[in-house]
This record gives sequence, C-alpha cells and structure tokens, in this order.
Amino acid sequence: MSENIIPGIKAYEDEMVAIRRHLHAHPELSLQEFATSQFVADKLSEWGYQVTREIGKTGLVGTLKKGTSDKAIGLRADMDALPIHETTGLSYASTRPGVMHACGHDGHTTILLSAARYLASAECEFNGTVHLIFQPAEEAIGGADLMIRDGLFSRFPCDAVYALHNRPGLPAGKLGFYAGHFMASADTVKIILNGKGGHGAHPAGTIDPIVVAASLVMSLQTIVSRNVTPGETAIVTVGTLHAGIASNVIPETAEMELTVRAMKPEIRDLLIQRIYTLATSTAQSFGATATVEVYESYPVLTNSEKETADARALAIEVFGPQAVEESIRPSTGSEDFSFMLEKRPGTYFLLGNDGEEKQGCFLHNSGYDFNDGIISVGATFFVSLVRQHCR
Repeated sequence: MSENIIPGIKAYEDEMVAIRRHLHAHPELSLQEFATSQFVADKLSEWGYQVTREIGKTGLVGTLKKGTSDKAIGLRADMDALPIHETTGLSYASTRPGVMHACGHDGHTTILLSAARYLASAECEFNGTVHLIFQPAEEAIGGADLMIRDGLFSRFPCDAVYALHNRPGLPAGKLGFYAGHFMASADTVKIILNGKGGHGAHPAGTIDPIVVAASLVMSLQTIVSRNVTPGETAIVTVGTLHAGIASNVIPETAEMELTVRAMKPEIRDLLIQRIYTLATSTAQSFGATATVEVYESYPVLTNSEKETADARALAIEVFGPQAVEESIRPSTGSEDFSFMLEKRPGTYFLLGNDGEEKQGCFLHNSGYDFNDGIISVGATFFVSLVRQHCR
C-alpha cells in the first residue's frame, strides 16, 4: 500500500511521526485539550489556514479555500485522551500519570494534520473549501454535540463530513466501510430506589431498597429477551449498584446505573421506556418509589449510503481492492461523530492499526499504541476525499 501514498505526504512522514509521538507524550483529558488545541492551531496557521478557536470550548476548525466552487467538505479528528495510566514503557510514553492516548486520538489528529499540510501545498489542487474539524471530548462528554451547539455547521457549512478511527485487529492500513447503522447509541440511566430504613434486626418495620434493587436487576434482564425482536441489537447492563453502609442497617435508598445500547433509534426508545416501567412498578410492588434519570449520551451512528459507497469505491481506486476489508460489521461501541452525521451526510470508516505486538493491543488498554505506519495512508485517503468532492 505504501506505493499508493501521495509522494508529497511521504516526503514529510518522519516529521508527522515526531508530531504523533509528541502528542502521545502530552495527553489531555476531555475539554482540557488546551495545549493540543494550541499546537494544532499553530501548525494550521503556519500552513496558511484560517483558524477559528474555542468551538465547543477547546475545539477548532481550520479552513482553506481553493478555486471558485461553492463545494465544501468537512474532515474530523478527535483530540482527547483517557484517564488510564500508561504501561507501554515507550520512549515517548505519557508524561502525565493517569492520562494516556489509549484510543489513538493522537494518531487521528496527526493524520488530519498530515492531510492539512499537503492540501495547503502548491502541488495539491482542488476546487472548493475544506473545513478541518479538530474535536475535543469524544471520550466522555460529546464534544461533537458541543461544537454543533456552538454553530459548527452554520459557521462552517459542509456538504458532507468524514471521520476515521484506527482499528486493532484489522491489518495495518486496511480500510473498512459500512453503510447504515454502524455504531450503537449509548445512554446512561440512573435509578434511585427510595425505601424506609431501619435496624437490620427488625426488617418488618422497613421497606428495604436493597431487596427492591435485587428484584429490579433480575427484571431488567427480561427487557432484551422478552421485549426486543430476536436479531435486533440491544443491551441493558447494570454497571453499578450502591446501597448501605453497615451489615445491621437497612438503608433508605439504593442507587444503580445502567448502560443502554441499541443499533436503531426505535429500539433505543423501547429500552428506555421499559426500564422506566419496570423500575417504577417494581418499586411500587414493594411499597417503595423509584426515580429514573436518563442521560442521553450518543445517538446511533448512521453512515449515509451514497457517501459510504463513494468512499469505498475511492479507496479501491486509490489503494486497490485488496486494501478494503469486506467483513466489517456494526459495533455496539459508540462514537459521538454520530451527532455530526445527524446533521450532515457522510461516513465514519475504519483504518487498520495492526503491526507490532503492542500496536495490536485493543483500544482503551494501558498497553495500547497507535501504529505510526498508517499515518500517511490515512492522510492520503483524506486528501483523496477532498479531491473527489471538490473537483
């Protein structure tokens, strides 16, 4: 695949590897990407982009126009790191204890910077406007939504938007596409069960919220098996359950938090409705009450048919049919690029990260590292998307 990399991108590959490793060594958590944002802004300004800062707090957009066309395309990279202590032992490992780029956002940012540099060069021709979207807070807070609320697409109109994510387990540099519902919605549901506390030796005078919680945990397991059509993707997981402080005290309340995932919006709505019904009715059956709070996180990520098909065909044209992985399937993971795809057509695709043993480590793992060998592949494809759209 290296023979298909744009020569101009190949020429400064070593510099981009150095940038990626600098970013890896200096990770920043969601909405704390101040140094990363400044670093990116400085590079874009140096290459001639119009840079707009503080979109979604720490996000930014670099804009470049060539020619006279009104066509416009958006390319997005996420910048934030994770609250994980790195154990790779690499020479460029995180210098910040408890924070690391364990998902490859340092690599995504570098790929877009590499593309940015070439797009701004005299040898790269296109006819239209490119908006490079460097997004904060993908990991926890929904930075894409924050940028949209700050007027992302009204201030920087895009006909279509594209983003990539590295994928351990996929051969290095191989591209994967999937049209339609590709990644699950993700909601956090908090349930507070209110009973009547008392002495553990006299339970008859209490309404035990722990018993209510135990019954509810089991009831929740029936939602997917008895309310969702077989074959549909749906997940209801009780991740936390907290109640009580002593063995001989029945507490007043019990609290639990759930993660709820679905591949279709209507299934997502069904799951939330059934959780509410079961929580309130189960609590009532014991004489307790329930409060249900839903924190809507990320919607279903849906890749538009045309843009996905066009991107896949372009990948074959640029790199050859062997470069496209045909076995890509939907994932119950979530991704806040879904917010952007709700507003604009586009596609979110995968880029294989496998290489050395540590680079094959899966995402969100303390031993993970991004594969520097795929930076130029991703940059070449981003440039190709711009050229295809802005002809």
